[in-house]
Amino acid sequence: MKKHNFFAGPSVLPDYTVEETAKAIMDFNGTGISLMCMSHRDKSFDAVMNRAVELFKQVLDIPSGYSVIFLGGGASLQFAMVPMNLLRSKAFYVNTGTWANKAAKEAKLFGEVDDHVSSKEANYTYIPKGFEIPKDCDYMHITTNNTIYGTEILEDYNSPIPVVADMSSDIFSRPLDVSKYGLIYGGAQKNLACAGVTFVIVKDELLGKVDRAIPTMLNYQTHIDKNSMFNTPPVVPIFAGVKTLEWIIQNGGVKEMEKRAIEKSTKLYDEIDRNKLFKGTVQKDSRSRMSVCFVMNEEYKDLEAKFLDFVKARDMVGLKGHRSVGGFRASLYNALPMESVDALVQAMKDFEKEN
Repeated sequence: MKKHNFFAGPSVLPDYTVEETAKAIMDFNGTGISLMCMSHRDKSFDAVMNRAVELFKQVLDIPSGYSVIFLGGGASLQFAMVPMNLLRSKAFYVNTGTWANKAAKEAKLFGEVDDHVSSKEANYTYIPKGFEIPKDCDYMHITTNNTIYGTEILEDYNSPIPVVADMSSDIFSRPLDVSKYGLIYGGAQKNLACAGVTFVIVKDELLGKVDRAIPTMLNYQTHIDKNSMFNTPPVVPIFAGVKTLEWIIQNGGVKEMEKRAIEKSTKLYDEIDRNKLFKGTVQKDSRSRMSVCFVMNEEYKDLEAKFLDFVKARDMVGLKGHRSVGGFRASLYNALPMESVDALVQAMKDFEKEN
């Protein structure tokens, strides 16, 4: 029996992606060679890479003047690559959680960082609003979905400086106006593919303006010039990403993904707010659609372990909150079906009745 998979990442992927990737691992396109064993220089894989770029541009309606590349190292490497390639003197970082803070820390190795806009004083329970974006910075960096604390930025900022966004965990969950961004990056293991590849969407005109020498492998232009194949790319995750993008198109595109995300998250938040045992952890106007974080009300704290055992017995996995905050976290990525949310809501109702 399949589990209800609420893991934060690596996480649930569409059955279509898993099945098609499994077929390719056994025999890629009838070549008699496993996808895991074939050369990335083979023309067959060259077509996969081109297809991945094509589908990114189609699904997100990326305008001309942007490049899409696929790299290793995860979003964590991008914390350093972004400032290495873009930071000339000063950058503006909005600190909304652990990953945003880590990104700012890396940027400080390359120049001045203004990170005074933050929700840290309130344990990252809200997205700062109404702040002024400084015009004297090279770019503004945001982390759109904060998986550990459960907040999400759901707007495309009108910014006087380029916006750089870590969209590791909410890419493809809503339509984007990509023209409002200078660079978008993210690890694939949430809403795109199995772990091992990182996507970068970058506005070409932003590159080549820093004075520092950039190591060849850490220069975005290197990978743009070589179609993401300067070195051996992670072929299996890229193929899986192609299949997920096909699945998104088959299921109505990012507009439909957003509709489903709203429906799933609303249903779960409604139960959290209704149920006497549970409470949300962040301000309601900052709640994430992808990462629903909640805890037991104080008088029921001793039931936390019991609830985790309760949902585990109902074939639900991945609901334990991040080790730094505790409680519970339900990751509602695109591939998670409404049936899983229904199962969790019913479990919460039943647990309430028993306790």
